[in-house]
Amino acid sequence: MAKGNPLQEQLLKAGLVKKSKVAEVAREQHKARHGKGPAEQSEIQREAERARAEKAERDRTLAAERKATARIAELRAQARQIIQDKKVQRAGDIEYRFTAGGAIRTLLVNEDLRKLLSSGALVIAQVDDRYELLPRVAGDKVRERDASMIVLDHGKEAGAAPASATSEDDAYYAQFQVPDDLVW
Repeated sequence: MAKGNPLQEQLLKAGLVKKSKVAEVAREQHKARHGKGPAEQSEIQREAERARAEKAERDRTLAAERKATARIAELRAQARQIIQDKKVQRAGDIEYRFTAGGAIRTLLVNEDLRKLLSSGALVIAQVDDRYELLPRVAGDKVRERDASMIVLDHGKEAGAAPASATSEDDAYYAQFQVPDDLVW
């Protein structure tokens, strides 16, 4: 029997409606009252969930950028420390000239250091506004962390031309002799 609806009870007693019909109408009324509420609420929930997902994605992106920036700073600090620890003391009165940042720079070195630089056993690294000489092994470690700090490395030529152009150029320039002791 229907609970709390006196009209339905009277209709049932009078025999005008069947019990199954009353139950069906009660279910339909219940669906009508409660059916629309969750649909609107689910739309709001979907909107809120989408906003949460967008915020989470932005947070992940910002965290990744911060992490990458911190990693770059850490690698630069490691490279600076390697340069500080492994630098070769310069001594001498021979000017060794090289290009850095589009300008010609000069370091005073002795004959042994000049030979090591020209053979590629030493490299020149830049820290702030000063230049330091490093052994090749230390130079390679610095290059792994921050390649922009290595200014001069005769052992590894950066930006070499394609092999075919290099071999043609080498064949042409082989006819010109360059003195070994040339200092520019």
